[in-house]
Amino acid sequence: MSGRVTNVILAGLGGQGVIKASDILCDAAVRAGHDVKKAEVHGMSQRGGSVTSDVRFGPRVLSPMVPRGEADFLLVLAPSEVDVTRPLLRAGGVLIPPDFVPEGALSNRRSLNVALLGALSAHLAIPETAFLAAVKAALPERLHAVNEQAFATGRARAAETAAGRR
Repeated sequence: MSGRVTNVILAGLGGQGVIKASDILCDAAVRAGHDVKKAEVHGMSQRGGSVTSDVRFGPRVLSPMVPRGEADFLLVLAPSEVDVTRPLLRAGGVLIPPDFVPEGALSNRRSLNVALLGALSAHLAIPETAFLAAVKAALPERLHAVNEQAFATGRARAAETAAGRR
């Protein structure tokens, strides 16, 4: 995937950290040397309304919007948004639903966004170190340890799932 643009859509509800997760993904992609574009759509209310963020990165990105049905990856934080956003995913694209990382596996359920980024990271040609640096840059120091653990949990879950498919 390194020679083409990678299309990622993050979706959820206001207050779940969709925008924060997309900021972290963009920062990690920039740290890895990619050209990055991002677009956001906020629902009617700041908390509870639908939120999506399109992130595109690669050698050269011209538009921030992922065309409908062309997302390579769809990361969804709210169960209610899975079916609503599924048509955004291309055939053969990867859906990372909110239950991909069991809530009980996280020491803080508010770090689900970072845990699902960890799962996504296992599919991308962005070094884990770039993601972890982006997490630290985006969050206060008091949240670093819990979010590094969440990221590692999501990444490990993705590795387990990939191993199970072999």
